[in-house]
Amino acid sequence: MATKKLALKKTLAAGLAATMVAGLLAPASAEISKRTIRVSNGVAEDHPNGEGVRAMAQCFDEKTGGEWTLNAFWSSALGDDLQATQALRSGTQEMVVTSSSPIVGIVPALGVFDLPFLFANEKEADAVLDGEFGQYISDMMPAANLVNLAYWENGFRNLTNSARPVTKLEDFSGMRVRVMQNNVFLDTFQTLGTNATPMAFGEVFSALETGAIDGQENPYVTIDTSKFYEVQKYLSNTRHAYTPFMVLFSKTIWDQYSEEEQQILVDCAVAGRDVQREASRKLSEESLARVEEAGLEVNDIDTAEMEKIHEAVQGVYERHAEEIGPEVIEKMQATLAEIRGE
Repeated sequence: MATKKLALKKTLAAGLAATMVAGLLAPASAEISKRTIRVSNGVAEDHPNGEGVRAMAQCFDEKTGGEWTLNAFWSSALGDDLQATQALRSGTQEMVVTSSSPIVGIVPALGVFDLPFLFANEKEADAVLDGEFGQYISDMMPAANLVNLAYWENGFRNLTNSARPVTKLEDFSGMRVRVMQNNVFLDTFQTLGTNATPMAFGEVFSALETGAIDGQENPYVTIDTSKFYEVQKYLSNTRHAYTPFMVLFSKTIWDQYSEEEQQILVDCAVAGRDVQREASRKLSEESLARVEEAGLEVNDIDTAEMEKIHEAVQGVYERHAEEIGPEVIEKMQATLAEIRGE
């Protein structure tokens, strides 16, 4: 009898130990629920965002023990960036990776990123976005029922056209240039002397092909993946704007997640950011080489002429201060001055 009792005690102890070990090894805690998350992208899957989304999905898998599934939709399959962002606000979709520019109507302070010649290089942009100023903007998003998880890279924008190389301020004059449906971009290009034409991105290729417009402006990767080199002759390195991507999440849905789950969302969006930025910068160089090889004539603008172009658009800052928020622009300029050691 004593032997049987001892055997039973050993069995119970072994079972309890096994349960405790299993609990320690389980990657997903009681705070993590099984979830399917949809993320919308306006770009195609071969864009660097594809690398970022895959890294984010892998991070989710590791941190939740496979409890989360990330379903990605590409090329505006769930609507354009603005439509997808509105779906987040209404709580009918979880996540979108969107450029900041299309959603300035929702959060006007985002217009600060559209101001011309704001950043000198990627290092400055990273320091601003990943630092105190980036958090300052992120803190505004919940009021619009949105949560910003991380800033990814869209890249510096450059001008292509079929009229002439842009080597000086006067070369912009009279050129018909498609711009985003955004007041700051419209004002910038009108100020430079172009006939700026707001147009949805999906219409740009055919408008260039038919000659309805002369040019457009986008990062190298977009110029390449959109095959604008087939309907354009010149690419001028204007680097006139750097507009980030934002990884936005629905606050309505965010509020249904545990604190542990919320932290996983942030951590994995940041993991995706690092992969996406690296891919973006590598592909940007490759894209420039590809479009040049495809026949686009690429030119730089000398320093003296670029300074004249910069001076010409300074009024854009003043004219849009009220809609963006004077304090937002001042904080951005102070942040940049600190980074530059001015």
